[in-house]
Amino acid sequence: MTEATHATTSASPTARQVWTRSRGLLLALTVLLIAGVVIAAVQSNEQHGRLDPRSFDPSGSRAVAELLKDRGVDTRVVTTTDAAAEAAGLDTTLLIASPDLLTEKQQTALYEATHNSGGRTLLISPGPASVDRLAPGVAASMPGVDAALRPACALPEATRAGDADTGGMRYTTTAEQATSCYPEGGEATLVHLPTGDGETVVLGGPRFLYNDLLDDRGNASLALQLLGSRPHLVWYLPSLGDAAATDGGDRSFFDLIPSGWLWGTLQLALAAALAALWRARRLGPLVPERLPVAIRASEAVEGRARLYRKGNARDRAASALRTAALTRLAPLVGVPPSHAHSPEEMLPALSAQLPDGARDLHSLLFGPPPGDDAALIALADQLDALEREVRTS
Repeated sequence: MTEATHATTSASPTARQVWTRSRGLLLALTVLLIAGVVIAAVQSNEQHGRLDPRSFDPSGSRAVAELLKDRGVDTRVVTTTDAAAEAAGLDTTLLIASPDLLTEKQQTALYEATHNSGGRTLLISPGPASVDRLAPGVAASMPGVDAALRPACALPEATRAGDADTGGMRYTTTAEQATSCYPEGGEATLVHLPTGDGETVVLGGPRFLYNDLLDDRGNASLALQLLGSRPHLVWYLPSLGDAAATDGGDRSFFDLIPSGWLWGTLQLALAAALAALWRARRLGPLVPERLPVAIRASEAVEGRARLYRKGNARDRAASALRTAALTRLAPLVGVPPSHAHSPEEMLPALSAQLPDGARDLHSLLFGPPPGDDAALIALADQLDALEREVRTS
């Protein structure tokens, strides 16, 4: 007679199961990574040469530099704060391409150099912090839509140019003699501000200086008038190689993080909180479900027994046998079901019920777990015998 062998089972998932469960997540992460790389590459290509008067790219400004050259205005590119401050003068227009990239010390140095220089300073899309230091009296608001706007002001350069692509950052001013132009939503995208012996022009967006938009609407006229009022144009493109940029002053870690990253982190935190609330919601009461296959009780018991045997869980098996026996014996000896597992209640009641009350019932019902399979089988037989004896007594 051959002994039947049973296939081994394991609660640990196989490699195939792990792959099946995680491939959807891995695929989503891969798509997200590829999309991020593609978007970064595309945006990097679009931003290459942005606002650089030497660049022929769509977002470059070589076209306006050539037009200014034909009108006798020489354009010089500088990349350090010291060079930009030294160039400020009565016959010079200083264009600061990215004021938000400058440190507080750089911004203060530029303001001190240009305030009484008698020249013109153009600030392209300065944010709240930089506009407050470079153009006191002007406050930045939330950015608007990049679109063509009407002048709606008396500034000669704006009225002659007409509609132009100045949309972007929006500003309000409380300074006297300031002129606000190209309004959007009640706030200006161009502010002309007399400062000391000179003047400062705050521009909300740089699109009217781009090569591909210069010939649209009044962009070329506005650019030539704003940049060509002096014979010299100094185009300041901030760079990381500037020694003045190494001293950022008393700036916190959050001041060094771009605003877009802070907004993105806030959105991710909100999404995580919503996901936690979704996962932590109450599932409601249990709903009974009909099983597709009826399983006999004997098969369920046999399956659990095999799991106990495979794990050598004789302690759990003995506990299950004793618990079931005590639950059945309690009503027979007049013990409430809630006290069925109390030795102080069960042992005296059983001893009084049995003819031979001197047997070691405590060891049988509440003793230590058996040490081997033979002892476990003997325990099951003794519990059955005890139950039969109580029922017949």
